[in-house]
Order: sequence, then structure tokens, then C-alpha cells
Amino acid sequence: MRNEDEIWRLVDAKRPEFVALADRVWGMPELCYDEHRSAAEHRAMLEREGFRVTTEVAGIPTALMGEAGEGGPVIAILGEYDALPGLSQEAGVAEPKPVPGETRGHGCGHNLLGAGAMLAAAAVKDWLKANNLPGRVRYYGCPAEEGGAAKAFMVRDGAFDDVDIAISWHPACFAGVEEPKSLANTRIDFTFTGRASHAAAAPHLGRSALDAVELMNVGVNYMREHMPSDARVHYAYLDAGGIAPNVVQARAKVRYLIRAQNVEELRPLVQRVRKIADGAALMTETTVETQVVSAVADLLGNGPLEEAMHASLARLGAPEWTEEDRAFAARIQATLREEDIAAAYRRHGLPVESGKPLHDAIVPLSREGSGMVGSTDVGDVSWKVPTVQARGATWAVGTPAHSWQVVAQGKSPLAHTGMVHAAKAMAGTAVDALRDPSLIAKAKAEHRQRTGGRYETLLPDDAKPALGMSLAG
Repeated sequence: MRNEDEIWRLVDAKRPEFVALADRVWGMPELCYDEHRSAAEHRAMLEREGFRVTTEVAGIPTALMGEAGEGGPVIAILGEYDALPGLSQEAGVAEPKPVPGETRGHGCGHNLLGAGAMLAAAAVKDWLKANNLPGRVRYYGCPAEEGGAAKAFMVRDGAFDDVDIAISWHPACFAGVEEPKSLANTRIDFTFTGRASHAAAAPHLGRSALDAVELMNVGVNYMREHMPSDARVHYAYLDAGGIAPNVVQARAKVRYLIRAQNVEELRPLVQRVRKIADGAALMTETTVETQVVSAVADLLGNGPLEEAMHASLARLGAPEWTEEDRAFAARIQATLREEDIAAAYRRHGLPVESGKPLHDAIVPLSREGSGMVGSTDVGDVSWKVPTVQARGATWAVGTPAHSWQVVAQGKSPLAHTGMVHAAKAMAGTAVDALRDPSLIAKAKAEHRQRTGGRYETLLPDDAKPALGMSLAG
């Protein structure tokens, strides 16, 4: 039996239990740092599979780790399970239809991400035991990817210090190796404090914190012309000072999300935003306090691991879709715009193919996408240890992330097929690394060459995971 046949058979043998895990987590959507039921489901599955379980990793109540095997290299496989606000949606229907009484939904497919990653880890565990080989596989249950930067805190706390390589994946429209591109970012809360007064009888005695926030926003808007084209700055009001217009607002709070192509470009951009906030406070005679809520690095690629994963995917071949899968995907795709579909192809450097609701090939490794990317806390892991990620085809082509269409597909047979396919790619890559020490050595050598052996977190020393805060988005 060939090496890949054995590990893929082990994945297939566990498919029903992990598909059920993904569906259970889909049915209990929880926002970042509040994934208590989802984490409990993952912990129970780890224990059922015989992993040695560690809870509250980095002091985070919903972060956990399961390890199996002895000695040898340590292979980390990363999973997530947080959901998003405002994306309640019934499964299996191709129209917006919120679940009664629910406001949240798995609009980024993390119910699949966590279950698929653990499925790969469980198969590797069984492979190590069956072949009586040294090596350890770890499943990391990582909360709060959507805004909380949990992995950055886990890295800072030493959770990856003895890991040799890390492997992960993400649901998407296409199957292939994830292009290692993401934006570094930080979330900072700016709280302005002024002085309340009667807005008609004594406006001259008041100092408006809301005015300060609005002036800050104006200043940042003018800055946008004078920053790198790949940078992004977003904001959200957390406290506009109340609902009474006849009271000068004494307190107002705004959250800024600042992104740049890499950490080097992000640092000066953050300082400029801070200066604008200071200027707004000066103009309004208010004071401003800041709190860093989260921060993540940009993704660092690793050539040897990407080539190994692509080879595993090439041997595996594309997902095998049923006619029912194609029919449901076509109904979902009918709710999308042509520009959504074209953008999905461009993002992966692929020619647009009309009339194809599901993709039938592995995305080539050497491609140039559109460069329109978001951020992920996997970036911090990638600067700490050599890291590779797969993309799993779990959605109709053109499905935008963070949409009701993702939630609608989250429990579908096509999503399950894509999840298991990604699990096989991850497990195959892990087994290749365990059987061939030179792959790990080459991955580490490239990592050292690219990082100089240094990793510096963007998180301030006093920053803590923002438990209980509204962060998702």
C-alpha cells in the first residue's frame, strides 16, 4: 500500500464522526473568545480519540491542544471554531433565511476548519501508531481568529516553541495550496473624554468627545491618499456618547483596524493614526486614551512545505462532486453577481470559467492572484515556525466569505466533501514530513533564512486577550 493511500484511508475511516462534529459546531455559532460550547465539543472529540489534552492554552478559556505520539518531530495542525455576528442563516437553502432567535452564523466556515484539521490530526495519530514511528502530532484549537488574534497570544505565550512545522487550511471556492499573502493588522480602541454641558444653555462650557472622534475620522480620511496602496484603515463607533443631542457628549469611543502589507509598513502607519487622534484631542480640548485590542503579522510562506502540500494535492486529485452537489452549488451561485464570480477567479490567478458552480481541478502552485487579501492570526504562527496552509473547495465558485451563502452551504454534502479532501491534503503533508526528515530540515532552513531567526510580536507587553469584548468582523 502506498504511503498516501494509507493515510487517506485513515481519514476516510473517521469521516462520519468529524462531519458530525462540523455540523454540531455549525449549529452553535459563537463569537470570538466566547466559543465555550464549540471548544467543549472539540475537547470531547480529542479525548475520544485518545489525545493528551491541554486546556486554557495561553490562559485563554476556549483555547486547547491535543497531542499524540512520542519523541520525534512535532507537527502542529491548526483548527478554528469561531463564528460571525449578523449572519444567521438556515442550512441548505439558496435564499436569505435567518434561523429564528439566532443572530450569529459560521460565515467563514470555521465549523469545517476546526473539524477538518482535527480529522487530519486524528488520522496522523493513527498512522504513527500503526507504523510504530517516532513523532508527535498536535491539534491546536484556536479561538477568536475573527478579530481576537488568539494565535498571536498563543505564540507569545510559548505554545509553539517546540513545534517543527505547522499545517492548516481554510474553506474556500477552490482546492489548492493557500497563497501566503495576508495583511498585518492591529485593532486599537481610542477613548476620548471631554466635559458634559447643556448643548443650548452652556455649550461653551462643554468639550465634546464626539467631536474629537469625528475630527479623528476626518484626519484619517485625508491620510488615506498618502499611504501605501495595499494598506487599509477601517473604523467602527463603539460609543457615540449617548442619544441626547442636547447634551455635549463627554465620552466617545472608536475602534480602528489598521492594515498594511507587512509589519514594517504597519508600524509607521499606526503611529500616524495615533498622531491624528492626539491632534483631534488637542483641537477639542479633550483627552484620549488608547488600548491595543489585537495585532497580527502578515503571512510568511515556506517553499518546501508548499511544494510538498501541492504534491500531495496533485496525487489526491480534485474533489469528486455529485450531481446533487453541483445542483445545490448552482442554486447558490444564482444568488451571486457575475462580478463576485469573476473576482473569485482573479483572486486565485485563474481564468474565468462561466457556468461552473464547482471547481474541478487543483489550483496550480505558481500563480499570481489579485492581491486583494484580508488578515489572519496564522501569520504569527508562520513567523514562529515553518507553516503551510491549504484551501479547501467547500463553497460554490464566487461565494464571498462572511456571507449568508457561506452559512447556507456550511452543512451541505459538498462542504463535507471539501472538508475531508482538505484533511487528506494536510494529513498527507504531515506524513511526508514525518517520513522524510529532510523536508523539515529544508523548511526550517528557508524559515531561518527569511526571518533571520527572529520573531517580534506586534502585541504590546501589557496586551491581553480581549475576553468578553465584541471583536468579530
